[in-house]
Amino acid sequence: QVQLVESGGGLVQAGGSLRLSCAASGRTFSSYAMGWFRQAPGKEREFVAVISWSASSTTYADSVKGRFTISRDTTKNTVYLQMTSLKPEDTAVYYCAATYDYDLPARANRYDYWGQGTQVTVSS
Repeated sequence: QVQLVESGGGLVQAGGSLRLSCAASGRTFSSYAMGWFRQAPGKEREFVAVISWSASSTTYADSVKGRFTISRDTTKNTVYLQMTSLKPEDTAVYYCAATYDYDLPARANRYDYWGQGTQVTVSS
């Protein structure tokens, strides 16, 4: 069992930066690949990024590639999403999620545990 708690969301102007954190509880954090998803009002939840259990592999959605960076610190049981050059279309609730699937999935239904989400709002 893994519990996930996101933090770091907020209001930022376009072009700005934010770093989201996701703190995980449970002894097996290092066994999971960790992903970030987001959901804007009226839209489906969409994949943002995923990092392997060893942090050796990452995958990004095309819409954030080159602007967002996912990382993890196993000593702190925390995964991060550094977001730069933010755009109004990045506005959404951001969720972190954990999966045993080592294929670094982009589909939400492949993830086993979810956090409660943190709001990111980018003003123009």
